[in-house]
Amino acid sequence: MDVIEKARELGKLIQADERYKAYVDAKEKNDKDDELQKLINTFTAKRYELNMEMSKTDKDAEKLKELDGVIKNIYGEIMVNPSMAEFNIAKNAMDGMLSEINNIITASANGEDPETCPSKPSGCPGSCESCGGCH
Repeated sequence: MDVIEKARELGKLIQADERYKAYVDAKEKNDKDDELQKLINTFTAKRYELNMEMSKTDKDAEKLKELDGVIKNIYGEIMVNPSMAEFNIAKNAMDGMLSEINNIITASANGEDPETCPSKPSGCPGSCESCGGCH
């Protein structure tokens, strides 16, 4: 088997993993959550409005401040939405798995032993809750 065939095999294994399934399910749930989609659309529209106001030469500081506050509030609502919270957990797990796979492939391509090279960067506690270092 060549490398590309093995990569396709790895792709199948990824899609069979529970983390992948949880991610896809959570993404579909997000897409079907009408309340969440309305919030996201409103957030996007307000962000566009903010960008338009910021690009003006005669910016209205009060309007900028108001829009910033509205955007932050909508973002907060989006993030506490149960569907979004579930999605973020599933996405973090999926990202963690892909990061580990990438670390092994990269280490192997740099000459390390694929059987013994670490899947996480050195000093990594294994929890991605408070770390953004792998992404």
